[in-house]
Amino acid sequence: MRYLVLALAYSLLAFAVSEVRGDDNPLDAVYRSLDKWGRNVRQQLQEEATPTPAKKRIHHHSSTLQHHASPSPSPKIRSKEEEADDTPKAKKSSGDDEEDSSPQKHAKHRAKSEDSNPEPTPEEAPKPSAQNQPVAVSSLDPSKLKDFDGQPPGVQDLIRSALALTQRNLAYTYGSADPASGGMDCSGFIYYVLSNSGFKDVPRQSSDQYLWVRKNGNFHSVLSRNANTFELEELRPGDLMFWSGTYRVDRDVPVTHVMIYLGKEKGTNKRVMVGASDGRSYNGERRFGVSVFDFKLPNGAPNKSDPDLVARFEGYSAIPGLREEVYSVKSATPAPTPVAVIRKAPLPEQNPFLPVKAPQPTPTPPKLITNGD
Repeated sequence: MRYLVLALAYSLLAFAVSEVRGDDNPLDAVYRSLDKWGRNVRQQLQEEATPTPAKKRIHHHSSTLQHHASPSPSPKIRSKEEEADDTPKAKKSSGDDEEDSSPQKHAKHRAKSEDSNPEPTPEEAPKPSAQNQPVAVSSLDPSKLKDFDGQPPGVQDLIRSALALTQRNLAYTYGSADPASGGMDCSGFIYYVLSNSGFKDVPRQSSDQYLWVRKNGNFHSVLSRNANTFELEELRPGDLMFWSGTYRVDRDVPVTHVMIYLGKEKGTNKRVMVGASDGRSYNGERRFGVSVFDFKLPNGAPNKSDPDLVARFEGYSAIPGLREEVYSVKSATPAPTPVAVIRKAPLPEQNPFLPVKAPQPTPTPPKLITNGD
């Protein structure tokens, strides 16, 4: 196309020169016609070139030629915008990228797990870590518990102490048993509550607390996954509850979680418990920290992040010495019934040396006889 245009231009130019030699008027006419023809050619070339930048193939060629050709105004503008976009990325180091991307990963992962299961079962509780989740806890007034008023005083005091910690906005802190640090883990919560309630020699770890109640208490194993199983009929407020398989451990007794049973809520009649957790739920919402939680039996499904892990509810037991101590108190011994003492009149003094005389009959007065007057 380019050669055709040059040929036409050359022929018209030669014709114009020949006409100029004869007359001046043909030059003006040829000049005007040539100018008009040139504008038409440029317009056609612009119309043909306009749609080509939208094509990817031509766009890549233009970007490739940009490195070799001299810069034009439009490429300069694009390069400044690209440099502006790349500047923040160049300033970030690899460590910054990991720090910035990791919270997004965790948030995305939590959103995905919440969408797939809005009420997570206990076996999906994540492995404890030193990195605390944002605190999100729930509390409960003891008067909202169905069987609270019928419990012995020692059990009531224990439940009040445990629920008081749920009002302090404590996080789940792995390895902590002190609320002054801002949080506690599950076994640390049990250790703190029992120690402050006067129990001696309470173990610190959940597996050791399990062995403690197995040796000294009345443990009830649970194999069923049905919430209405008869195996839960002996479950009482204040009992300790134990799980295994909530995260991977290397222990002789692989118990990994423990909580205190509170009883059933009034109105809903559902079982609730109290303790420290980093992912269980209460009323359909996930809780993180020292809180009240719904009691649900694991469904037996493998852990999503670790298929080799299967959570299991091992069972429950009364705290050694809690109920036994309460029920061993004897009632006060009643006062003896007073015995009535009957006093007899004193007998007349008798001489032991005199013979005892038989009692004489009382003499009858004589009857007088008259003449009938």
